[in-house]
Amino acid sequence: MKIGMNLLLWTGHVRAEHIPVLEALKRKGFDGVEVPIFDTGDTAHYRWLGGVLDGLGLQRTAVAIIPGPAESPLSPDPSVRQAAVDHLLSVTDCAAELGAELLAGPWFQPLGVFSGQPPSETELDRCAGVFRKVLPQLAAAGIGTALEPLNRFEAHLLNTCEQSLAFAERIGGNGIGLLYDTFHANIEEQAPLSALEAVHRAGRLAHVHISENDRGTPGRGHLPLRETVCLLKTLGYDGWLTIEAFGRGLPELAAATRVWRDFFATPEEVYSEGFDLIQTAWESTR
Repeated sequence: MKIGMNLLLWTGHVRAEHIPVLEALKRKGFDGVEVPIFDTGDTAHYRWLGGVLDGLGLQRTAVAIIPGPAESPLSPDPSVRQAAVDHLLSVTDCAAELGAELLAGPWFQPLGVFSGQPPSETELDRCAGVFRKVLPQLAAAGIGTALEPLNRFEAHLLNTCEQSLAFAERIGGNGIGLLYDTFHANIEEQAPLSALEAVHRAGRLAHVHISENDRGTPGRGHLPLRETVCLLKTLGYDGWLTIEAFGRGLPELAAATRVWRDFFATPEEVYSEGFDLIQTAWESTR
């Protein structure tokens, strides 16, 4: 098991000014960080950042999104779907330069863009077609995949673990790994821990986000985070447990994730208490 920290708590684009944050996370004991790849215009930037992380001894995963409707994998317009492919291939190039071992996130549709209807078979097929073009390139770069279902207020295509497992089968081939996020599962799953078991049993569990019910400090809300960590150890999970929390520092992301108030006193509270919760729960499970 490795403990990670999603850097979206501070920024959507990690720069030199964030190195003190990276150093603090290393001192706390984190194994690595989750780097947002939203700006794909400069692959050399991610090569530089990978070198910084190597120097600090921090491993890394990456997280990406679909920027907007002009790159939607669900679009009826083939040129828009090709733009989705092009965007995800650019993300792949950046992730490879970064040295990321895994690409996480909801890169199946733009955040907060809805059809007003349940996901259609046509939308699912369109998205699967985009992924069939992208997944071989991720595999060739040695980058694992962890697609993240979102709650119904942020997306409509994939909300539950069951839907995501079915979508993975629709893609065919080697398919895709899935991400289990405790925040989204709390909203969408009738039995979140059973859903987690189902993803693991299917061999699709590639990544886990530890996120509190209010997106704040892990352990200060009502989610069964300790039970989740204990279950993962019992199941034999040996991947990342990455803390994800959001504040109001990034206006666009705050708007997309409906963050309208502060959920914690300081970022240090989030990563310090979250790290301790994960480590204690893991070590207490035999």
